[in-house]
Amino acid sequence: MDDWRQRLGRGTDILTRQAVRVPLADDAAERTLHENMHRIADAGDRKAELLADPDVPLTDAYEYELDEVSQGFKHRLQQIAGEEYHTIADEYLRGDRDDWVGALAVYYQECYCRLQERFTVDDDICVLAVLRYPDSFTVNFSFFDGDVADDAIRYESPKHDESDLDSRYRDRYHAECQYSQRKAAGYIRERTDLIRAAFPDPAASRVEDRQYGGFVHITGRDGPVFSEVLDSVTPNPDRFDEPATKPGLVPEGPEVERIHAHYLDDAELIV
Repeated sequence: MDDWRQRLGRGTDILTRQAVRVPLADDAAERTLHENMHRIADAGDRKAELLADPDVPLTDAYEYELDEVSQGFKHRLQQIAGEEYHTIADEYLRGDRDDWVGALAVYYQECYCRLQERFTVDDDICVLAVLRYPDSFTVNFSFFDGDVADDAIRYESPKHDESDLDSRYRDRYHAECQYSQRKAAGYIRERTDLIRAAFPDPAASRVEDRQYGGFVHITGRDGPVFSEVLDSVTPNPDRFDEPATKPGLVPEGPEVERIHAHYLDDAELIV
């Protein structure tokens, strides 16, 4: 990852205020989208279980989430560019190729690297927005520095608190942290169905019932305090003038701009 970060250069321009747009050309593509989104919802349910378990450190829940995301990125990179996705991304960054395959390889690789850094080094806020349209869907990642709006659920991890508490208060603080984690688990558990509702089973729903849908997932950390938002998003019906014919990068869209304005008004966009 360090080598990639050193070579990245203009790769951040690919991620900044951009989204990936993928066509939904047939039943197989519809089915794949449905299964992938339900996999994200199932991962959210599992994260909630881990958060609610007093015997499981909060770090385990986040390591589980990172592993799930990592597997998703690796699968997507292999689908787009094959096993040589590192090479293809490097060729794009060097200017040796200029096609959608290289651009998407860089986009997903950059997202993956920043997610790893966020879990292990930085306190960046990560924003994932997935939006469904009649002929395509978009995936947008963005990263911020600052605070998430007050309507986010917040919970604490004693493992990330560097203060030296007196023994009289340590047990109480640990109990308060566990209480906040249980509240966060309930919040996540209640809202994963928003993801499932936005991407219904194509075999069990009418075409007109799955034209538009979407969700946003925001996760952030400030020292020992973690914040999270999981909410539905209504796509703009008039966002695209042209049909989707192949995967590619598009502007982030007005929906993502509204998300940023509502939840991250006091935060600074990194990429």
